[in-house]
Amino acid sequence: MLLLVLRYLGIGAVIAIAGFFIGYFYRKIIIDNKVNSAESVARRILEDAKKEAAALKKEAIVEGKEEIANLKLKSDEEIKKQRFEIQKIENRLIAKEESLDKKAFYLDKKEQLIAAREKEIEELKSKLDEALKKEILRLEAIAQLTREEARAILAKKMEEEARIEAAKEIKKIEQKTKEEADKIAKKIIVQAIQRCAIEHTSEATVSVVNLPNDEMKGRIIGREGRNIRVFENLTGINIIVDDTPEAVILSSFDPVRREIARITLENLIMDGRIHPARIEEMFEKATKLVNNEIKMEGEQALFDIGVSDVNPGIVKVLGRLKYRTSYGQNVLLHSKEVAFIAGIIAGELGMNVKKAKRAGLLHDIGKALTHDIEGSHALIGAELARRLHEDEEIVHAIESHHNEVEVQTFLDVIIQAADSISGSRPGARRETIESYIKRLETLEKIATEFQGIEKAYAIQAGREIRVMVKPEEVSDDIASVIAKDIAKKIESEMEYPGQIKVTVIRESRAVEYAK
Repeated sequence: MLLLVLRYLGIGAVIAIAGFFIGYFYRKIIIDNKVNSAESVARRILEDAKKEAAALKKEAIVEGKEEIANLKLKSDEEIKKQRFEIQKIENRLIAKEESLDKKAFYLDKKEQLIAAREKEIEELKSKLDEALKKEILRLEAIAQLTREEARAILAKKMEEEARIEAAKEIKKIEQKTKEEADKIAKKIIVQAIQRCAIEHTSEATVSVVNLPNDEMKGRIIGREGRNIRVFENLTGINIIVDDTPEAVILSSFDPVRREIARITLENLIMDGRIHPARIEEMFEKATKLVNNEIKMEGEQALFDIGVSDVNPGIVKVLGRLKYRTSYGQNVLLHSKEVAFIAGIIAGELGMNVKKAKRAGLLHDIGKALTHDIEGSHALIGAELARRLHEDEEIVHAIESHHNEVEVQTFLDVIIQAADSISGSRPGARRETIESYIKRLETLEKIATEFQGIEKAYAIQAGREIRVMVKPEEVSDDIASVIAKDIAKKIESEMEYPGQIKVTVIRESRAVEYAK
């Protein structure tokens, strides 16, 4: 069995070796044939490629030659065009050069003419200078004036002419400005006055007490003057008992005390029992009544104006103004009127209306204390408002409304304007004859102090001054300057309500007599 296996293995090995050699030689023959065939194909492809490349090369050379010929033709045409343009430019430049040469030739001629003219002018100038010097010497000899004197006269004349011209321009500008400003100001002021709800206030506090009969005078005096002494000591006023029938006069600088005394005396007369104890009882009642009325009046004024958050101390002082008058004008009503006017003006100008009303209502608050404290009511009122923590802008408006302190804000100016409107409107105030005459005399004196004034007349209760000038000394334009100067001097030297109109009149008259 083993031998059989070995035999089969030997046969298999022989077959395997034979197969190997057969496969090797077969592969080699086939591969060599394929290689030879591929090489022949490659040689044939290469030869075909070379032939095609040669043909393409010939075609490219032919096309290149044609392209070069076309480019050369185009470049020749472009060169011809550029040469033509260059030629045209050269022609223009040549023409310009010829034109410039001609202009230069003419300019040379003109320069020569100008030089000759300048030479002639210099000669003429020198001759004129010599002639002017001779003429100046001759004029100095004739006029007996030196050059400096003549220059001074000429300068003065020029100054006068300049002043006249300036006056004309000022007049034009002022007229235009006034026309525009007057329209706005009149509109605001008219609206303020028309919308103001306060009636004319020319009342004064009562200081005369009527009696039912003259017998009452003895009862008021009392035994050995006991009643009148007690009354005067309690009230702080003086009772004047004279020959006036059925009346006694209460005299005091303090209007509140006078009011308390008036109410006390009237209650005693109505009661009929007049003795020291009853006088003290009635005085206490009258004092409480007046103090309550003062408080109510202050609160009512604040309510009427629409002002709130006011210190109670200011409310009491404000109420006291009901018993205070100025030139016959009740100060509390005047303050309310100023508050209304100031609010309206502030509203028209786009400012704080409430602040303007507050300042207007408090502007004269110092008048309630002038009988107790020395000094200007504006400064007293400002100090009171400052101590009671009022706004500083309102305090400044109070102390500057009579220009005792320099104006700083628009509110200051509004309060001044509103105060002037309220105080100067018809029926607002009464003025003593002495101060009235003095104001008229001062007006006329100020006007006559200027040069060229012939006469001056104060008219319309001192609200206008008419000034007559000498026509030979004052021209129409200078007249407007004089009017302005007089107005400035009146503003700086006088105190007056409202405004004063200054009218300068220049009149020329020619008079002859037929004989």
